[in-house]
Amino acid sequence: MVLIRAARKGEPEILIGRRPARMGFLPGIHVVPGGRVDPEDSLPSGFASAPHPQIAAALGRQPAAFLHAALRETFEETGLLVGRPAAPESETTGDSELWRAYRVAGLAPDLGGFDYLCRAITPVTSRRRFNTRFFLADGAGAVGELAGNGELEDLAWCPAARLSDLRLVDVTEYVLETALRRWRDRIPIGSEPPKLLNYRNNIMKLSQPRQTGPMRAAQ
Repeated sequence: MVLIRAARKGEPEILIGRRPARMGFLPGIHVVPGGRVDPEDSLPSGFASAPHPQIAAALGRQPAAFLHAALRETFEETGLLVGRPAAPESETTGDSELWRAYRVAGLAPDLGGFDYLCRAITPVTSRRRFNTRFFLADGAGAVGELAGNGELEDLAWCPAARLSDLRLVDVTEYVLETALRRWRDRIPIGSEPPKLLNYRNNIMKLSQPRQTGPMRAAQ
């Protein structure tokens, strides 16, 4: 999940954190919130919210599950809920910790506000293989106290001008560059198809995905 909001002077800032040094994969690297799609993410939230039609088509099977996972992982890793004020008469049936937190905060998820940035698959030589979808959402809709479960350290809203000071892998650099361009240019959601990032001879390649793969991380 890439969250971008305007700072006081209008310049963009991105929510980002650093993976702890103890991590076996990419220790000390700065990343955006994200993680695995869990079984509960495929269940209805109870809120009247659906993905943008073109985003749903690009994601294929169970598109809401990817977006639910992005919201849940962001809540777990940062303490923030991303959404919009819920209607006074809004009633939900979702009973997970995430949807209960939304109800308590008087919020509702806005799945239609997600743009799909890209899908990335790690190299075959990687110690761990990931098939990840990256999404962009409005950071102005993030509510709560910045904290989290410890999976990300030094959590902060980082000014875009300072991203070059962070330790980023090539995929994250591409994702943030694409997200910032869409944010600055006010690109409508769904108007740019997501690219597929994979590797040939350890060199990152971009292409247009032909189909979705097994559900994995929604970052």
